Amino acid sequence: MEVDILDFVEKCRHLAKQALGKHAGEPASGGFARWKHVVIHCFRREEGHSFRETENRLEYMTALLEVLDLEEGDIPDFTTLNKSFDRFKMWVWRALLRVSAQQHPQSGHVALDSTFFDRGHASAYYRTRSDRSVETLKVTTLTDTESLAVLDVQCHAQWRHDTKTGPQIVRRNADDLHTVAADNGFQDWHTEYEIAALDLEYLVHYRGSSLMATANNALIRSKGYSQRWMAETSYSTTKRSLGDAVRALDWYRQFREIVLMFAITNIESLCEPL
Repeated sequence: MEVDILDFVEKCRHLAKQALGKHAGEPASGGFARWKHVVIHCFRREEGHSFRETENRLEYMTALLEVLDLEEGDIPDFTTLNKSFDRFKMWVWRALLRVSAQQHPQSGHVALDSTFFDRGHASAYYRTRSDRSVETLKVTTLTDTESLAVLDVQCHAQWRHDTKTGPQIVRRNADDLHTVAADNGFQDWHTEYEIAALDLEYLVHYRGSSLMATANNALIRSKGYSQRWMAETSYSTTKRSLGDAVRALDWYRQFREIVLMFAITNIESLCEPL
């Protein structure tokens, strides 16, 4: 999605300060405030630049420097940006995802689904040296079916079954939900029992063509199951805008990058399109 980059950075500044709270102004790597690092990483991923390219682009973008409250000769070095992305814990990016989702109307009706991101961007030499055989990351998300905002993300390098990851991500957000729609990959009696215990209505397709399965599937379709496909729409939007591959080499940085990508998609939808 093409957006006005200045509008995008201004919204990132507001949300980064909100996500970091009292820690927003604390100095991070290089002595720069934490919120400035978060905003620059959003800009970097939105534009698809490397760390070195980001430093170079900022030197010639005076309007962005004003938003970031930086002088022309006071731009963070690319090594400083690299270190800050390494040091910022996952809670920072989850907080940014959460506040970006909260800017959208919350219906309480969500789609639970999984997608995959390619992690083969690194060279074959690096993959062999690090003994990395998994070429894709599995990502499970909760997507609001009305606003298309991604509420939460769970990443796995080892492909855990959907019935294991589904309850985990639903449990974290249960207080704000009414219904959860999912395909039959998330269906077993353990999962149904656990989600029902959270006082949520679980709309999941049953496998097979038995009379009971057919009747259940017809019932849940009448309750809004068809909106589950909104999760696929959010995946398509994210991958068309930011790509379907992660660039970081280490697994924990890849997880952070994926959460950041979905947060950026939430923020993009708040901006004026070009």
